[in-house]
Amino acid sequence: MENLAGKTALITGASSGLGEAYALKLASLGVKVILVARRADRLRALADRITAEHGIYAASALPMDLSSRDAGSTLAKILKGRGIQVDILINNAGFGQTIKFVEEENSFIVDELNVNIHTLVELTHAFLPGMVERKDGIVINIASTAAFQSLPYMAVYGATKAFVLSFTEALWGETQNSGVKVLAVCPGPTATEFFDSNGTKPALGRFIRSSEDVINTTLKALEKEKSPAAVVDGLLNKLTSLSSRFFTRRASIKISGKVMMPRKKD
Repeated sequence: MENLAGKTALITGASSGLGEAYALKLASLGVKVILVARRADRLRALADRITAEHGIYAASALPMDLSSRDAGSTLAKILKGRGIQVDILINNAGFGQTIKFVEEENSFIVDELNVNIHTLVELTHAFLPGMVERKDGIVINIASTAAFQSLPYMAVYGATKAFVLSFTEALWGETQNSGVKVLAVCPGPTATEFFDSNGTKPALGRFIRSSEDVINTTLKALEKEKSPAAVVDGLLNKLTSLSSRFFTRRASIKISGKVMMPRKKD
């Protein structure tokens, strides 16, 4: 992969988990990172950590609630108004919960759709044209192994990730030979705060991967001269993503439902 030093990356959902891991790794490679998330204190703490290690201009924090309907366009206007060129876009922000759809609050669903889909699309639409014009850039959209099969107890989340995967693969098809790399990253269960927000967890146990695993999988995919449209992190997750090819959809849904059924944390 080309030298990324001196480039600027915009990372959403950067206050913890995968977003934080992407920020730390890219900063270590000399990339200037713009960190966006809702939790201002954690975001600024991460920016301070990065600037202490890599210099005052290595990171900046932009606290913002990405669930608002116009968050993507607002963020794009702020950065363009400051004359900031985004060379790497990492649409990492996303959330969901393990719960029956009929028990989900409507406000939660609306926010989930806005963050997981609407803001992601807006930001991609704001910054991809410039990358294509410059014939240089990287767009990384965080999908999930949830994109490959219907997911009882995470019905909305799974559907949003199916959208992200399809959307990103289509953009990959449109940007071939443009100089821009577009990649959907599909982690499986990862050791982040994802399942902590509502006090439940699915039966995942020892299959959980680390954020560092996902980052390494991402970088390896981008190092390829012809990078793939999507990459799944971890061998077991790759097998899981292929399960729908070997089972009927009905059987696949039943299996997913048993795995994802909410269980109270120990």
